[in-house]
Amino acid sequence: MNSIYITLAVEDLLSEVVLRKIIEQVDTNFCVNVCLGRKGNGYLKKNINAFNYAAQKIPYLVLTDQDSVCNCPPRIIDSWFKTKVSPNMIFRVAVMEVEAWVLAHREEFSNFLGIPTIRIPNDVDTIENPKEFLVNLARKSRIRRLRDDLVPRDGSTASIGPDYNNRLSGFINDIWDVKVAINHSDSLNRVFLKLQNFEPVNQIV
Repeated sequence: MNSIYITLAVEDLLSEVVLRKIIEQVDTNFCVNVCLGRKGNGYLKKNINAFNYAAQKIPYLVLTDQDSVCNCPPRIIDSWFKTKVSPNMIFRVAVMEVEAWVLAHREEFSNFLGIPTIRIPNDVDTIENPKEFLVNLARKSRIRRLRDDLVPRDGSTASIGPDYNNRLSGFINDIWDVKVAINHSDSLNRVFLKLQNFEPVNQIV
């Protein structure tokens, strides 16, 4: 099977780690060319039309967070794209944030934190603020080092702990299984199916 070269564009490091893990676990033979972004959704919005133009020849996978109930995926597409979306542009929105997709492997994530699985909703797309929800779960963890790494220090203005990205990246790389997680997130299932069945149009290698 020939490789499909693809460019990623993401809001942050955690989104990149999740996308790379999904790509690793789908049956399609993707080869990541480069990952752009990690500068928030403002960067993606500013550059999306340039990415869409480039995607005429080289497939792009762009992931942003929904963040707000009012900011639904069709509305994001309508406000971001000035022209028709290229068939090689895979534009996906994590509902509400990529942390929900991490939580979607409920049993293993609850084991990771040492908390009951029941604390994680069966449908993680219903969580209004997944990052805050995840941090609050970590506050209840019996594992002190995890609490220290994921939860902000007392008096800190940060929303996450000092080793948040590294800890979650380790979980994703070593344990997280997209084929289990898709059962608890429709938005994750949609990106999985799109990548599983993707065929590029007029790709230049």
